[in-house]
Amino acid sequence: MNTIESNFVLDAKGLACPMPIVKTKKAMNQLEAGQVIEIQATDKGSKADLQAWAKSSGHDYLGTIEEGDVLKHFVRKSSGEETVERKHEYVADNETLSAKLGDENIIVLDVREKAEYAFKHIPGAVSIPFGELETRAGELDKEKDIYVVCRTGNRSDMAAQLLVEKGFEKVINVIPGMSDWPGDVESAIK
Repeated sequence: MNTIESNFVLDAKGLACPMPIVKTKKAMNQLEAGQVIEIQATDKGSKADLQAWAKSSGHDYLGTIEEGDVLKHFVRKSSGEETVERKHEYVADNETLSAKLGDENIIVLDVREKAEYAFKHIPGAVSIPFGELETRAGELDKEKDIYVVCRTGNRSDMAAQLLVEKGFEKVINVIPGMSDWPGDVESAIK
């Protein structure tokens, strides 16, 4: 059984539409940008409802796991990161990274939250959430080209800058990242 980490669990079991969405909207106000909420619901329509709501409100619907009658939905609160100015000088697009996969001289570093990585990631990508990168950067090989990936290219931009400050020289920010990844993906969810 996979356990996916979330910052907040919302119990919406037994509630019919539109109550799971109403409760989720309210709970989202308590979360910080980038945090992941797990909404537990029994209403079978809640998956489509939450997907549509997340899309219309700019939040990131990650996926749903069914456990018996309970649907566990995972949504990441948007951070307005789509409007942040990019600063890291070296960038590559998704197609460039896709062509380099399998090259032993590169590392694909996924800096999204663990829940985002669990649902969908580039095969072979190393998961170090941005919030942990400061303390875990030493796990990376400075001799290799590090392609940094997030959902839209903004967290990865900040991560790339952090790595450069820590003495890494071969760091490339991948834009737009997982929001438009054209290649194969793996999931840690079985």
